Amino acid sequence: MHAIRLHAFGPPENLVYEEVEDPQPGPGQVRIAVAAAGVHLIDTTIRAGVQRGPMPLPDLPAVPGREVAGTVDALGAGVAEEWFGRRVVAHLGPASGGYAELAVRDVDAVHPIPDGAGEDEAVAMIGTGRTTLAILEVARLVPGDVALVTSAAGGIGALLIQAARAAGAVAVGLAGGEAKLARVRDLGAEAAIDYTERDWPEAVRGALGERAPTVAFDGVGGEVGRSVLELLAPGGRLILFGFSSGELTRLSAGDLFSRGLTASAAIGPRIQSRPGGMRDLEERALAALAERRLVPLVQRFALADAAGAHAALESRATVGKAVLLP
Repeated sequence: MHAIRLHAFGPPENLVYEEVEDPQPGPGQVRIAVAAAGVHLIDTTIRAGVQRGPMPLPDLPAVPGREVAGTVDALGAGVAEEWFGRRVVAHLGPASGGYAELAVRDVDAVHPIPDGAGEDEAVAMIGTGRTTLAILEVARLVPGDVALVTSAAGGIGALLIQAARAAGAVAVGLAGGEAKLARVRDLGAEAAIDYTERDWPEAVRGALGERAPTVAFDGVGGEVGRSVLELLAPGGRLILFGFSSGELTRLSAGDLFSRGLTASAAIGPRIQSRPGGMRDLEERALAALAERRLVPLVQRFALADAAGAHAALESRATVGKAVLLP
């Protein structure tokens, strides 16, 4: 099979498309002929040799990627014959191996892909979708909320805009550049603001008039996150789910007490310890996709162009979830 391998940590160009041995499923495993593989921002930091969070850097050479969708083409010992030929999606967990034409996973960890859903959509929902649902659990959106969403044209941001609208909330999306702003408006945001412009907080205030955000979803951190915090109405909720800027949002107990705000970290240890665990979130994300309540934005790249996908992610040039197609 062909796969992307990383032989040395460094720039995107270190991702090499080459031929490797086909993996074989072990007992209790299935092999998936991959039709779509997810690309995550954390893949870019791992590729660069930067450890962020609890996930250790892999031994090299390594095949990156932890989200795959496709068709089961081989069964390990003890796996029911009914799985053969089924369209499935799986998160590979802490293991890698997703950027490839074939991948193996324990049968207990795979899910059937809903009828009518594409493999690229399913692979977006198995990772990005489950994270979005975990974030929404913390946010507890209600009708009348005014939701401010950072990176609203990204994988999670696009789903949060849809969820806010479905909950009866007003959605305001932050994105960079007119093409992304147009996509955010298409998703149903009442306002789409370019947060690469210097005066973007004033643009948010102008768009909302006498209203102010009651909940803000911060996946950027740094100065953008700080500005988002300062835009919140008294009693507002700040939902933290990342820091793509490389810096956490600065806040203090004084910030919270002075305006009655709350700040919650929606990912990390909270997800790991929640009732139902990850599989529950994955099942709910795929159910939302089946019902078309949440439909991910997807940007497709050829598997051989994994380096291009990484470069696009790092330069914030992608729209939605980046997906590799073998």
